[in-house]
Amino acid sequence: MTIQSEPGGGRLDPGLSAIMGERRQLINLAYRLLGSLADAEDVVQETYTRWYAMSRQQQDAIESPGAWLSKVASRLCLNVLSSARARRETYVGEWVPEPLPDPTEWITGRSDGITVDPADRVTLDESVNMAFLVVLEAMTPAERVAFILHDVFRYSFAEVAEIVGRTPAACRQLASSARRRIRASQAPAALAAQQAGVVRDFKQAWEAKDINALIGLLDPDATAIADGGGVVGAALRPMVGAEQIVRSLVNLEGRLRNLTIMERTVNGQPGLIAQQDGVTVSVYAFEVAGERIKRIWAVRNPDKLRPWTTG
Repeated sequence: MTIQSEPGGGRLDPGLSAIMGERRQLINLAYRLLGSLADAEDVVQETYTRWYAMSRQQQDAIESPGAWLSKVASRLCLNVLSSARARRETYVGEWVPEPLPDPTEWITGRSDGITVDPADRVTLDESVNMAFLVVLEAMTPAERVAFILHDVFRYSFAEVAEIVGRTPAACRQLASSARRRIRASQAPAALAAQQAGVVRDFKQAWEAKDINALIGLLDPDATAIADGGGVVGAALRPMVGAEQIVRSLVNLEGRLRNLTIMERTVNGQPGLIAQQDGVTVSVYAFEVAGERIKRIWAVRNPDKLRPWTTG
């Protein structure tokens, strides 16, 4: 979103500049709450719509516009989360959070002719890695909102309670429950350099169709989940076991001609992308424990690959 100067060369309204300066914070908040950049963008747009629906007098009466915007965005996210499970029942195949590239690799051109604003680029940290977002998906909407607002964005439980509509004590319990879920699901974290090395070895073995090497890089009970959103040929159910996953990967490369595998940062961690004729058709995120891959998340849904493609 680009804000134009006033006609006649006038300067941008300082108040408007401050309000629009909150956009990146809102995108970061909404993406973590929803796991979808598209939904986050919709929430932020609706948040600003509500702000500008107020009179100037009503706006001036708000002591902290940034806090007001964050509160409205959080409540909208809670509504989206509450309805998401029903919407996911009609989703074709598995649903995986929308993968994000490193900000320096973000494609700014979109097929609809709109340029992606740098404000829409999510800050990548441990709270957006794929394993973390997948655990968040298993939480209740209230747990997720309470945990993200308090533990990630440092809202007080009194502030969280106002957004969630529960008591501060109840919100404290929700955040505590969310932390237990995260601790229970976390594998011993691999060092960044070690994880990058495992992913690089996996890429090379995949390109060489070295079945034994691929199997050796996967945990025997590894799981692979593909989100195709209805794309023909995408797996509809999780695959469990190293041998089944490897067969699927080799078959995929056989079905897609001129498939090029490249190393990329995916949600802040080492990952891979597959390109066909220069267009990204799949993004792969990994969870690595020790020297083996425990989980692979593959996203082929074109709607979730906007930041990765040139259109």
